Amino acid sequence: MQNLTNTPILSAHQVTKQLTTASGDELTLLTDINLAIHTGEAVAILGTSGSGKSTLLGLLAGLDTISSGDIRVFDQALSTLDEDARARLRAGRVGFVFQSFQLMPDLSALDNVRLPLQLIYTSDLQAQATHLLQSVVLAHRQDDLPSLLSGGEQQRVALARAFAGPPRLLFADEPTGNLDSATSHQIEDLLFDLRDQHQTTLVLVTHDPRLAERCDRTLRLDGGRLV
Repeated sequence: MQNLTNTPILSAHQVTKQLTTASGDELTLLTDINLAIHTGEAVAILGTSGSGKSTLLGLLAGLDTISSGDIRVFDQALSTLDEDARARLRAGRVGFVFQSFQLMPDLSALDNVRLPLQLIYTSDLQAQATHLLQSVVLAHRQDDLPSLLSGGEQQRVALARAFAGPPRLLFADEPTGNLDSATSHQIEDLLFDLRDQHQTTLVLVTHDPRLAERCDRTLRLDGGRLV
């Protein structure tokens, strides 16, 4: 599914990320990253462990700040925004799926899905959250805490939460990394079905070439550089 426009929904220009270690040494994590992702694309960022994939995803999503260069989301330069402004930019328009699920342990499946909806809507939160759980075939577990759910079920709740809004842009960081093969295939199918249903632009980080092949195109990261 592609519905490309001239202005990228997400772009990076000569992005570099550096850290200073405890010993005072400078560590370069990413170097001169250039990319452009258009509305409707599904793009995989493929690379081995330690190649900088998750670091890049965090920068593109505005969860971390760059050392130099420029990242634009919805044609807004992230470097011009403070943390609160970046959060407002994401609210209702950006979704996340993480390898470790990152559900709130003290909230039920339904309340985990309802949480981001509170930032977008003021009414019918229960009905909308229930509908989202139905879309991932988990309405019957809506009152259960995450600890009572299997890994695959927790990731389905995370998918339902990610598509609250629904988002224009979804970041997925190794979404099947903690799951067995059979469950991984189910989660992948749900992810791409929901993405197609909501026409969401997808940026997917993975080390799995098979999963990357399901995207429209693949960018390969090696040693902090796109190759």
